[in-house]
Amino acid sequence: MRQKIALLITLVIIPFVTVSAQKVLSLETIGSGALSPKTLSGFQFMRDGKHYTLLKGDSKVTKVLQCNSTRPGRGRVSVSSEDLPNRLSFSGYSFSPDEKKLLLTTEEKALFRHSRRARYYLYDLATKALSPVADHPIREPTFSPDSKKLAFVYENNLYIADLETGRTAQITADGEKNHIINGVTDWVYEEEFGYVRAFDWSPDSEAIAYLRFDESRVKQMCILVYGPQSQCYPERLTYKYPKAGEANAMVTAYCYNSADGKTAAVDLSAYKDYYIPKIQWTADADEFALFIANRHQDKVDFLRVNRRDNRVEKVLTETAPQYIETDNLYVYFLRDNSFVWQSERDGYRHLYYYAADGRLKNQITKGSYVVSQVYGVDERKKRVYYQSTQDGSINRALYAVRLDGRGARKLNRKIGMHDAHFSPNFTYYVDAYSTGNRPEVYTLHEGKTGKTLRVLEDNHDLVNRLKSYALSKVEYFTIPLPSGTALNAWMIKPPDFDPTQTYPLLMYAYGGPGSQTVLNAYGHSQQLWFQLLAQRGLIVVSVDNRGTGGRGVDFKKQTYLQLGKYETQDQIDAARSLGEKPFVDADRIGIFGWSYGGFLASLCITRGADTFRSAVAVAPVVNWRYYDTIWTERYMHTPSENPRGYDDNSPINHVEELKGDYLLIHGTKDDNVHFQNTMEMDAALVQAGKTFDMQVYKDRNHSLRGGNTTLNLYHKMTRFLLQHLIDTNDQS
Repeated sequence: MRQKIALLITLVIIPFVTVSAQKVLSLETIGSGALSPKTLSGFQFMRDGKHYTLLKGDSKVTKVLQCNSTRPGRGRVSVSSEDLPNRLSFSGYSFSPDEKKLLLTTEEKALFRHSRRARYYLYDLATKALSPVADHPIREPTFSPDSKKLAFVYENNLYIADLETGRTAQITADGEKNHIINGVTDWVYEEEFGYVRAFDWSPDSEAIAYLRFDESRVKQMCILVYGPQSQCYPERLTYKYPKAGEANAMVTAYCYNSADGKTAAVDLSAYKDYYIPKIQWTADADEFALFIANRHQDKVDFLRVNRRDNRVEKVLTETAPQYIETDNLYVYFLRDNSFVWQSERDGYRHLYYYAADGRLKNQITKGSYVVSQVYGVDERKKRVYYQSTQDGSINRALYAVRLDGRGARKLNRKIGMHDAHFSPNFTYYVDAYSTGNRPEVYTLHEGKTGKTLRVLEDNHDLVNRLKSYALSKVEYFTIPLPSGTALNAWMIKPPDFDPTQTYPLLMYAYGGPGSQTVLNAYGHSQQLWFQLLAQRGLIVVSVDNRGTGGRGVDFKKQTYLQLGKYETQDQIDAARSLGEKPFVDADRIGIFGWSYGGFLASLCITRGADTFRSAVAVAPVVNWRYYDTIWTERYMHTPSENPRGYDDNSPINHVEELKGDYLLIHGTKDDNVHFQNTMEMDAALVQAGKTFDMQVYKDRNHSLRGGNTTLNLYHKMTRFLLQHLIDTNDQS
């Protein structure tokens, strides 16, 4: 369960009264895109490090792939869908490693969160020839390092297309829906480990290591799909979904060698009930790496597998007292097969440098901060580039440091959110910078010095447009708790705020393990909708409770084995603290959350019934027994091992405490947090004699998008909150 926040891109609401002669927001304005920041769509550096490409055009018909130079005055080269045979419309692209061919994506169809099926075409940049990869939709097409082959998955089997001969070889033959999957992940791996492609090419293009999923033991989830009005009988969407404590797919690893056409299985008989959260080839063409986690995910073995003799060697073992974030494993192999590894062993996520044999050479980064992302290693200069919280837990900074841990150098000057994209040789990088009050600015920099070379996009026009609206500054602060812990928070006040008056308060919560809603970044946490609510007279606040990220292990892992306990108490204590401020009406405090946030909102309106007047819970988990194995058991173990942890903080076990106004929202086709959760909450509330509001969206998934759905959703939530926090005399 990763942080899930719906984008406000298609919303409409009636205009509101003006504030201080400036324009006010409407959801219609937000939905038009007029106030959305521009981005660098499809940005990629070319192999030479001196050029980069972008996708231009937002039409479904016309796309232009534009190649630009990092050096001033150089011309631009472009490939337009208008110039392709049959004016082929493409939504994405990738270059072959030799950059002589383009792989163009068309007719994409989303499957689950990250996966999609699409038709792909190869475009030869020299001859201008265009040809389909296959005559049917495929998944995860990937060039071999020598650019001569393309591997892909079709109907759960792995294939290799020889781009020189035009022949396609089928590598596996036992793929079957809801039974056997080769080369791509099952639902729970995709959702919780965050990857779909479960195969990797060897550096010499002669072998492929891949995973095979046997789902025969996994129980099947069935979702009714009602379809259009003309469809009298619902259809059934069935897929394998392992819930907490249930059987997972049996995952095995294989290596296919093209020289003899043979496939060999990796001997993992020493492991029982395990996960493989990562498969990756090393720098040695004869060896690939497997990372094996136990079911509790408090131990990970790094194995090296030799493709020639199938020998398996354990390189290192990582352990943790609570859990390892198996969805965030990082390893980078240098040419000599030494490697950079991430670990939280000293209380913060840091980088470590190991010799090829698994011997620790040195800790690269250290201190009371978190390395939040690694961009890569410049082997020539023996330097690692990374993102961290060294500017404070709500900010992200860019740094470079030598492999020996010396010579750390900060690349950014301004405080806020920085994210980077480095060229292959680290000569240049693009910095995406924003703050809570400033839209993104994209700048091109010199890698060695950090010198700014060019502004690629500064959203200047948007900044000027925003000045005409009555918007409030996002204010960042901390809230001290009775326990002595200070929580990060932000606040948006009404634009005509008067400190002598009192205002109702809405708290936005997510609060799940390792997440953050309090970040000094533009547009985070549905900012425009919150500004709209502030214009209607609400103060909006978000608080990062214990268990959230950016502050190290001691803060993050307090919620281990008891999800909901400390998070709920922190939100209640924060609400009480805010209610003591002279400008906050303590009798009119509400809370809103989606997914894990819906779980917290449901707990706050029940366990915090004397503090919260109203709550909106969208797609909430109401009992972790209904959620998947990988995510849930990482933090809770299984229900049989930890029954009280599951039940003590389950909202359905606290419905008798409900006093305020509660709005429960869910989509019937939610493949992630199943509609079953809302049905169980509904039943518990009814049996407890509680009245509440509920909104159900037919055939909509966890994001609640499609057609008029998002518009209707935000109409519903806006009216509910205004009615119960502002128009409190009108309870119709």
